[in-house]
Amino acid sequence: MIRLLKKPTVLAGIALVVVLVAISACPKTASVDTAAVARGPMRVTVDEEGETRVRDRFDINSPAAGELLRIEVEPGDPVEAGRTVLAVVRPSMPAPLDTRALAEASRAVPAAEAAVARTRAERERAAALLVRARQQLDRARRLFADNAIARDDVEAREADVRTSEEALRAAEFAVTQVQNELEVARARLIQGRSGEGGRDIVLRAPVDGVVLRRHRQSQSVVPAGERLLEIGDPRRLEIVADLLSSDAVKVRSGHTVLIEQWGGGQTLRGRVRRVEPGGFTKVSALGVEEQRVNVIVAVQVAQEAWRALGDGYRVEIRVVVWQRDGILKVPTASLFRRSDQWALFVADTGRARMRTITIGERNGAEAQVLSGLEEAERVVRFPPDTLRDGQRITERPT
Repeated sequence: MIRLLKKPTVLAGIALVVVLVAISACPKTASVDTAAVARGPMRVTVDEEGETRVRDRFDINSPAAGELLRIEVEPGDPVEAGRTVLAVVRPSMPAPLDTRALAEASRAVPAAEAAVARTRAERERAAALLVRARQQLDRARRLFADNAIARDDVEAREADVRTSEEALRAAEFAVTQVQNELEVARARLIQGRSGEGGRDIVLRAPVDGVVLRRHRQSQSVVPAGERLLEIGDPRRLEIVADLLSSDAVKVRSGHTVLIEQWGGGQTLRGRVRRVEPGGFTKVSALGVEEQRVNVIVAVQVAQEAWRALGDGYRVEIRVVVWQRDGILKVPTASLFRRSDQWALFVADTGRARMRTITIGERNGAEAQVLSGLEEAERVVRFPPDTLRDGQRITERPT
């Protein structure tokens, strides 16, 4: 055995095996993608699907049981307040009211009159608030012209004016609605006292707009309160999106909203008008129960830019909950967890150096760097599981 080891060929073979084992034990050079650590704008958004809806919509119901004549208006037809005939109901012969029912019908009239007075007072209050909001907007514009306040303050006052205008419009609609309810209460009282069938009841449009949906069309017998039509103004659209409750807590009224994937070529802008205070349970497509919260978004661009949208259309919204300029950031694809810290690999003179860093805000593509990195350093994107600290790397061309 000793004579065999002294032979040159055997020694050369053993040395070759040792060299091959050493080479195989050394980590190979890895080819990786890299990206530079840079400063720039960054935003964090909450993304979700939403649905458009007409903000002020009205259900047209049959005020009495009887025969409904054929409805001639169709979805999309324009209607004019007080003039367009929506439906005609021919009341059936009512049964004479007993003492108790007659007393209830008699009490319904003053209650409806009180509702009219209350809604008129609310309309006057909304008008006063609108005047106040416009005064504050004028004052904010003068202060902005003198560089005394920021642009955000002016936009907030503009949003207050729009909200006040919408509140006044809603109050006017409420007055129209309760006035119609008063007329219905009076008609029921007259029929209850006489015990005779009344004349045809002509239902006219309470507001300007279009027919959104038609629940009844053919001539038929309908009970009192039967839904016949829905009308509204499609120019007054809003978007409702149900966010996870864990995301909804980050959203505030006034947050900027980007509206995408609605069918047009441009991204629309809007603002969060309201985050509803109550949540609800919704079962996801995977069968998981989730707590959801409705967020209402007002579109803030000219109607000509989105005139193709209608009631019940699907859109995607991105609520901007955080946004800054000049942020030091890295791609999230370079990050991984190391114990309870975030880590990444830095490309340093042909080798991968593992480094732990502290991050702040992050979205699906980028993360804010608080400490651990310097601008212009290069980090490894999508680091493979086999990459080790100190291993040689070559950067793929971008």
